[in-house]
Amino acid sequence: MYMAAIVAAALLLLYTSASAQETEEYFRQNCMSCHTIGGGRLTGPDLKDVESRKDRDWLVRFMLDPRGVIESGDPYAQELLSQARGAIMPSFPTMTKKRAGQLLDLIAEESKLERSQFKGLQVSDRPFTEADVDKGRRLFMGYERLENKAAPCISCHAINDIPGLGGGTLAPDLTTVYERYSGRKTLSTWLSAPATPSMQSVFKPQPLTPDEVLALTAFFEHTLQRNPTDPSTARLNFLLIGVGAVVLILGVFDVIWNKRFRSVRRVLVNSVNEEILKRANSESKDA
Repeated sequence: MYMAAIVAAALLLLYTSASAQETEEYFRQNCMSCHTIGGGRLTGPDLKDVESRKDRDWLVRFMLDPRGVIESGDPYAQELLSQARGAIMPSFPTMTKKRAGQLLDLIAEESKLERSQFKGLQVSDRPFTEADVDKGRRLFMGYERLENKAAPCISCHAINDIPGLGGGTLAPDLTTVYERYSGRKTLSTWLSAPATPSMQSVFKPQPLTPDEVLALTAFFEHTLQRNPTDPSTARLNFLLIGVGAVVLILGVFDVIWNKRFRSVRRVLVNSVNEEILKRANSESKDA
């Protein structure tokens, strides 16, 4: 009995430890890009001692369905929406009442610490330099390889003032991303721990380094300050290049296949002419 109790206690301890680690990882991947615990506001509010502001039932309900609570006209939810400049917390398919409770337990424990592990990225407040902006541009364009070998931003994103076709269209245009994320701190935090599934799949195993985050943030601030070119120019360039390429390919095939058809027809015509001559000669002999 004594040994059975020890084994049961050990298994419970292992389960509790694994559950705590899973909750920490979930917060890091899904919450840390918009929230800190003791590090100040980002897009969303600082969550330190959040249960002193609203009761747990309300918080769980909000975590399960943020948009629904906001659209219900709840005054505190409306206040949060205003503070976030209209940004609405996404609804996570993996969020359950149990997970919401585990996250609130984690926040409560981290709030007791002098410095939470989720205090957030400590962003340098030094002025950006031309070297920072240039490095950020080269990283965005792929001219300089990211240290952890992730794909460059231009693979999926566009910026209006870059030359050529303007970048990828798989993901949002980043011309005004610095403004959308309310400046250096929030954008830098998001770049260090992006929350969208597509970004996580790329950067979770290959994260950006602090120097790369700083450089890209500097580039996005610089891009916001520029007078952006009309994005339709890049689309027109793409269309014209596409049309030109199609015409060129058709022209090449026309030259190649036209000669081939002539050579085929020549053989057929000659063989037909020979057959006609043979028949004519045969008929004249018979006559």
